[in-house]
Amino acid sequence: MEHNEHILERYERAWIFFGLAMITVFIILIGYMMLTMGNTNPVGAGRIDATKVRTEGNFANPRVEQVGNEYVAYVQGFSFGYLPAEMKFKAGRKVTFYITSPDVQHGFQVENTNINVQVIPGEIAKLSYTFEKPGEYRIICNEYCGIGHANMISKLIVEP
Repeated sequence: MEHNEHILERYERAWIFFGLAMITVFIILIGYMMLTMGNTNPVGAGRIDATKVRTEGNFANPRVEQVGNEYVAYVQGFSFGYLPAEMKFKAGRKVTFYITSPDVQHGFQVENTNINVQVIPGEIAKLSYTFEKPGEYRIICNEYCGIGHANMISKLIVEP
């Protein structure tokens, strides 16, 4: 009986050690990803009356502006598209996106990056990202927004 208890105690210690090791590895991986892939967590940058998104302020004229060596993009996600419909940036430059919607909830996901924003009517989401690789990146809506949802695609062009 005493021998079995000793074996069980060894197995319990081994599982506890294994569990703690996995938690440690998980925390290290999360930290590594945040440091090396850039933090693209969107933050609230204010509010706008959703009924005035198309007619007042920065979103009435969706655009990309170059400010020094960086870019600022004012993006409108609407049923069933994005404005501006196409955005161009130079590789290696920081881009700050301001995104909102005048109608319903949308998604703003840039393929092959970790950009993934929930676009809420009247809420202005802000996030920054540096595109290191030149190429074409599709922007897709990943929040079901109505019958034309599947066609809600736009693109970013990152030039060398």
